[in-house]
Amino acid sequence: MAVAIVTGSSGLVGSACVRHVAAQGMDVVGVDNDMRRYFFGDDASTAPNAEQLCRDVRQYRHVQADVRDRDAMSALCAEYGDRVELVIHTAAQPSHDWAAREPLTDFSINAEATLVTLEALRQHCPDATYVFCSTNKVYGDTPNRLPLVEQESRWEPEPTHPYAEHGIDESMSVDASMHSIFGASKLAADVMTQEYGRYFGLKTGVFRCGCITGPAHAGAPLHGFLAYLVRCAMTGDRYSILGYKGKQVRDNIHADDLASAFWHFHQEPKSGAVYNMGGSRFASCSILEAIELVEQLSGKTLAHEYVDQARAGDHIWWISDVRRFQRDYSQWAYQHDLKSMVEQIIEANR
Repeated sequence: MAVAIVTGSSGLVGSACVRHVAAQGMDVVGVDNDMRRYFFGDDASTAPNAEQLCRDVRQYRHVQADVRDRDAMSALCAEYGDRVELVIHTAAQPSHDWAAREPLTDFSINAEATLVTLEALRQHCPDATYVFCSTNKVYGDTPNRLPLVEQESRWEPEPTHPYAEHGIDESMSVDASMHSIFGASKLAADVMTQEYGRYFGLKTGVFRCGCITGPAHAGAPLHGFLAYLVRCAMTGDRYSILGYKGKQVRDNIHADDLASAFWHFHQEPKSGAVYNMGGSRFASCSILEAIELVEQLSGKTLAHEYVDQARAGDHIWWISDVRRFQRDYSQWAYQHDLKSMVEQIIEANR
């Protein structure tokens, strides 16, 4: 039977990919060593997700390994060889605040590990599709140069700007901006994935994601916008709004919808493809709007405070223009809107 390898398999995106790919009839090998616990503490551990996957998914094998380990990743790809038809690389250090604490660790996980997995694929299963879960932070703070207009609950570009209707497309420059340490390490991995497609002819796809969410997200103060906001509302913990009057805008995509997009790419893969992928106008909100929605749906009042200092390199307004992907893969469509995402996260917290 065909095999898919999913790195970061116990995380939000990885676990969604495991379930989605297994449902298509593939055997799935997941690689995860619960580094999220090291990043964000015991409450952010992915161990419960790993245990649940082993119980729920019959054709799932869990491998406790570090994706930076060349020998381990090479041996894994060699073990399955030509049976490997898909590699989805979601393992990452995901917080740009945390990255500044340990830049070497961040770069080794985000950049070096991507090269390790790409080379293992090239040596042992070069016909497989390779999907890399990148980030919109590769554009740095360039989006903050847009002509933004303050509205009652959010920032928006001037209506005449090309990005105003559909969001930011892949033509935005990645140069001459402050990326954060995290953004820089992910950009290195992003470009390397493209290069293995263009230089070596491998079937590689880069997905530059905005906020990814869902009920399996172990939200933490430094990562997991919606999930952590809901958690604070349900537990009574105080939530800190960092800068921009709480009107900064994020688009949000459900991990299941993202996993579906990866699967569609695998059906007709390209070499060195790049896609902005997020909730687009379909599922965007500011922090103030998210708080209002969470309070409405949960029946809880969120205790929060405002801190005027924004995070370095943070985006004031980000909405992904996903039309390039939709043109290439017209059968893909969103299944989860913002309201349903929040409802699912509330229920998971209950």
